Amino acid sequence: MPSVVKINVLTVPAEQRETLEKRFASRAHAVESSDGFEWFELLRPVEGTDTYLVYTRWRDDESFQAWMEGPMKTAHQGGGAESGERPKPAASGSTLWSFEVVQQAAPKTA
Repeated sequence: MPSVVKINVLTVPAEQRETLEKRFASRAHAVESSDGFEWFELLRPVEGTDTYLVYTRWRDDESFQAWMEGPMKTAHQGGGAESGERPKPAASGSTLWSFEVVQQAAPKTA
């Protein structure tokens, strides 16, 4: 069964980039121990766009859905919990793309 890739496409205004990156850094380990998790990358745009890509790879769609309903939901409900306020989202828009891995390659080792 091929791995699945989920790419969250985030529209992030320039003044919110640092906030977004800090939030991801503070939750860096929230996904790593999730069953079925294989890879994560936060991709910052270099030029011509305000779109960040959040790339994750999973063993299967069920693993991704379990993370979405458990650890991810908990992480996004936290933040300003003590004051009863949630922090304002850094992204002004979000779209989720889904793919199956049909081919892959890694560098050859010597």
